[in-house]
Amino acid sequence: MNTTATTPTKFKPFTRQSIVSARQWEWLTPELQEAVQVVSHVLPFRTNAYVMDTLIDWSRVPDDPIYRLTFPHRDMLPGAEYEQLRDLVLVKKDDAAIARLVHAIRMRMNPHPAGQMTHNVPRVNDAPLKGLQHKYKETVLFFPSAGQTCHAYCTFCFRWPQFVGMDDLKFDARECGELVDYLKVHTEVTDVLITGGDPMIMNTRSLAEFLEPLLIPELAHIQNIRIGTKSVAYWPQRFVSDKDSDDLMRLFEKVVASGKNLAIMGHYNHAVELRAPIAQQAVKRIVGTGATLRMQGPLIRHINEDPKSWAELWTTGVRLGAIPYYMFVERDTGPRDYFALPLARAHEIFQAAYSMVSGLSRTVRGPSMSAFPGKVVIDGVVTINGEKLFALQFLQARNPEWVRRPFFAKYDATATWLDHLKPAFGRDRFFFETESGGALRGAGGRVIPLVPAGQRGHAQPDAA
Repeated sequence: MNTTATTPTKFKPFTRQSIVSARQWEWLTPELQEAVQVVSHVLPFRTNAYVMDTLIDWSRVPDDPIYRLTFPHRDMLPGAEYEQLRDLVLVKKDDAAIARLVHAIRMRMNPHPAGQMTHNVPRVNDAPLKGLQHKYKETVLFFPSAGQTCHAYCTFCFRWPQFVGMDDLKFDARECGELVDYLKVHTEVTDVLITGGDPMIMNTRSLAEFLEPLLIPELAHIQNIRIGTKSVAYWPQRFVSDKDSDDLMRLFEKVVASGKNLAIMGHYNHAVELRAPIAQQAVKRIVGTGATLRMQGPLIRHINEDPKSWAELWTTGVRLGAIPYYMFVERDTGPRDYFALPLARAHEIFQAAYSMVSGLSRTVRGPSMSAFPGKVVIDGVVTINGEKLFALQFLQARNPEWVRRPFFAKYDATATWLDHLKPAFGRDRFFFETESGGALRGAGGRVIPLVPAGQRGHAQPDAA
């Protein structure tokens, strides 16, 4: 099988409808082709020529990590659901029945974890601000509508509802006027994260329309502008050879020249994503503008369980000028049973990778769960008074008083998420849980005492 190809210079996407035209399609077995056609009715499927020509080793399919990262597999659905959907898609071809079954499957997949819809959306005059999230005091997330797709979709993505037509569960804003007005009032906010989808799917002119309003004197309290993107891995040409890539570099320089820190939050899932020369050139061009590039991504079963891959990714990034930032625990959404790893195993992988790198790469934090109450990191496994425990702490929290406060949970070799853990030392609940009135409920029915982000540090009766 000839898998060699030149690096694509023109972006060419492939979806369920067009993937059959890709030269690699005929390399797949009928069983793998069927899985793509069936499962992609539930999970979004989009890839591109660069991913297929450069990142996937087709001699290793279906076990190649980037193939599993971007192509749907039948095991991502329970066997009975897969067979039922397969019958509707390939045999009965009943569009109405397919739509009903797909909706039912998606809704049981926890489409918006960690209170994204219920507790993160700020309100003004009791009306939600579409396209904004404000979970932590210092940071506001903004979802420009033009950035609500990606160069390729990850099969594990926790924002998959953005891409599958679930409009009532979608975050998007057509312009940034409400964002600017909100930030003018909430001077406690220091960081704005432009996210999606992927904002780098936009051309430079469109991106500038969202970034430049953040540079006005009235928003001097905004110190950091972040852009979350997977393009550094899936389409590094965006920063190197796209027709407006030079304009993009000038835009980055303009943000930096304004006195603000521009942080490109690069999503990397495997060391192979940073091996290609153009991917390394993209990193150098980004940091050459004065922006920072921080590397983050989740630990995912079937994809990146090898500590050596993480160590290679971090050390290569540091050599190029990037900053290792987070190793996340895969979120409790989508096909989580396919991707989830026990927390104990996640800690072992992180510890092993961490031990392989120098101090310059040890800026990375993890494994971290972005759970309802906040970002909880597993610091280690310890034994206290004969009891084996997880040592935990909040790196970020809905209540700032919880940050960096150590706490302990009973060791559980099978637990994959915070809600699976039980407090240590015979206690009924963790310190951040309460049964007092006025609290907000998180996942699993647990009660979390909160002050809404929009009210912290700056009393605003009309916003939450």
